[in-house]
Amino acid sequence: MIESDLDEFKKFFVGKSFSEIERRGKWLLFDIDDYYLCSHLRMEGKYFIKPSTEPKEKHEHVIFQFEDGEDLRYHDTRKFGRMCLVKKKDIGSYEAVEKQGIEPIDNPFDGRKLTKEYLLDKFKKSEKPLKELLLDQTIISGLGNIYADEVAFAAKINPLKKGKDLTANDCERIIDSSKKIILKAIEEKGTTIKSYTSSLGVYGNYQKYLKVHKREGEACLECGSIIKRIKVGGRSTYYCEVCQK
Repeated sequence: MIESDLDEFKKFFVGKSFSEIERRGKWLLFDIDDYYLCSHLRMEGKYFIKPSTEPKEKHEHVIFQFEDGEDLRYHDTRKFGRMCLVKKKDIGSYEAVEKQGIEPIDNPFDGRKLTKEYLLDKFKKSEKPLKELLLDQTIISGLGNIYADEVAFAAKINPLKKGKDLTANDCERIIDSSKKIILKAIEEKGTTIKSYTSSLGVYGNYQKYLKVHKREGEACLECGSIIKRIKVGGRSTYYCEVCQK
């Protein structure tokens, strides 16, 4: 693994090509010969494609220059993102990837399937509330704060319900809701929030389908009650106290 020596990291890419981009949970895996460039965007990371002649912006911290005169630029205002090189043969044991939980939708790179038995086993002794469990990437991989709220609402489960109190039926609804929401979000190219920008003019539309997230004080679209906002595990959480008793 090459992750700490900056000179060695930079030298590696000279003359190389990205042959494919895969994904494991929230990690992007750029295929480069016998290695993967593993990239996690965290909160604010994003990639831009720009002409090499365009001036570098303040928060463009990594720039890959191509022979055709274009750049792939990594932009990260908060500098929370992570990037490292891992040999393909070692990717299964690379800690950050190895610890990823099962994804709601099928991923050929993983091969595992999310089942109620798996969730019941993970939840059965937990005192943590559902919202925290949905955000735990070692259990379910790929759900962020927005989709965790939407999944809990679609499954009709209170975000404060403890893991140990979740039933097999609850787990089935969580799986079903997660799949439907993630697939629809992908179809709609994600959820565009105010801090998102795109050099390709690509913006998500899933915010049009949100039932609870960011709808504090508005009427629930299903029962008419007022959507509440609380803090769970330090994260803003939106829910309907009538639909999600």
